[in-house]
Amino acid sequence: MFKWGCGLEFLLVLCGLELSWSCPRHCICYTAPSTVSCQAHNFLTVPEGIPPDSERIFLQNNKIHRLLRGHFSSDTVILWIYSNNITYIEPSTFHGFTLLEDLDLGDNRHLRSLAEDTFHGLARLNALHLYRCGLSSLPNNIFQGLRNLQYLYLQENHLKFLQDDIFMDLHNLSHLFLHGNRLWSINQNTFRGLRALDRLLLHQNQIEWVDHLAFHDLKRLTTLYLFNNSLIQLSGQCLDMLPALEYLRLNDNPWSCDCKALSLWEWLKRFRGSTSSVGCQAPVNMVGKDLKELRKEDFPNCSPTAPNSESRAQTHNLSSTVNPSMNRGVVIGFGDQTSVVQPSRPSRSRNCTKPRNRLSKGKEDNEVHHSKEVMADKDNSSSDFTEGGKHDHTSPDGTVTRRKHKCAPRTTMRPPSGVQQANNRAAISQSLLHVHAIFVALITTYVGSILR
Repeated sequence: MFKWGCGLEFLLVLCGLELSWSCPRHCICYTAPSTVSCQAHNFLTVPEGIPPDSERIFLQNNKIHRLLRGHFSSDTVILWIYSNNITYIEPSTFHGFTLLEDLDLGDNRHLRSLAEDTFHGLARLNALHLYRCGLSSLPNNIFQGLRNLQYLYLQENHLKFLQDDIFMDLHNLSHLFLHGNRLWSINQNTFRGLRALDRLLLHQNQIEWVDHLAFHDLKRLTTLYLFNNSLIQLSGQCLDMLPALEYLRLNDNPWSCDCKALSLWEWLKRFRGSTSSVGCQAPVNMVGKDLKELRKEDFPNCSPTAPNSESRAQTHNLSSTVNPSMNRGVVIGFGDQTSVVQPSRPSRSRNCTKPRNRLSKGKEDNEVHHSKEVMADKDNSSSDFTEGGKHDHTSPDGTVTRRKHKCAPRTTMRPPSGVQQANNRAAISQSLLHVHAIFVALITTYVGSILR
């Protein structure tokens, strides 16, 4: 036994690790960084004797039922407790854990509820895993103060509703996974505050309705999955809110391809990114057709849709170029009146997004646990998007693509046509008036002299 222990220590030293002799039974502990690995030992409770300075604690694949205050030290940086039988987490369990960056509570199917302040104070938390936890609802302020969070995994729960502003504090969130729940609507302020969001997965829910302003804060979103829901229609105005969108999946919804689909059809014609098919299931003459392949003639008697937001912005720019109160610009004369046309200033272009560096956050090579359970979509779109790792970033079609430049060049405003001609005519008319006045004066003088 002593020889085996010496051999283990020697192997760890070869790997650049220093064995720690203060370690719970059946666990492996080492330093640099200080780590406790107690995975897959059928523990019913958190084992005693975890060194207080442990930075990384791995307790996955056990049968732990409860998490209580004092089980872990506030020095913890990474804590994995996924795939256990956790049914209760004391609200103060993680209070004071200001160094915690990665917390994985996923695959605890009987957890079902969380206290509002469970994660309060975790200012450095970067990734929070709550997938497959049996959650049917979330407390209002559950994510309050998590301003450093970038990855939030909430997929495969029983969530039916997301209240307004629940993600309001997540200013740096880039990935939000909500697929495999029971959501049926997306409201105007469901995603308010998520200005850094890059990927939003909402597939495999029961979504019937999306507010036309639901995505108003998602200016940096590149990937949106809405397939396998109950959507009959979706307004193009809703998607106009997403200037950086590159990948969109809308397949496997009961789309109605009548006049209600006209704005979506028009948006799809303008979109230059990657989209799935949009299969029509109504009316009868459209069943089996792809909305993307329809023509304008397929929408007879449909009134035109409202102009998109970009068109409205350009119209506003045009209408604001003439400003008589300005003292600089092109002077235009019409008879006795003058006005000033102010040349339009270069307006800020839309978000022609530059390629952004996306850093994949993976586990270190010397982890005791090198790969976690693969969470891939188990439907016909799995080839489009799979999660090979916790933070693996792959494009939906498996390739790296570039968005085409979608911003039209701006042109400088000129005076309205015909203005110069009007100026010329006004000058000629004025000259004729002068000649006429001189001629009348001469005639008057001449007639007066004769009468004398």
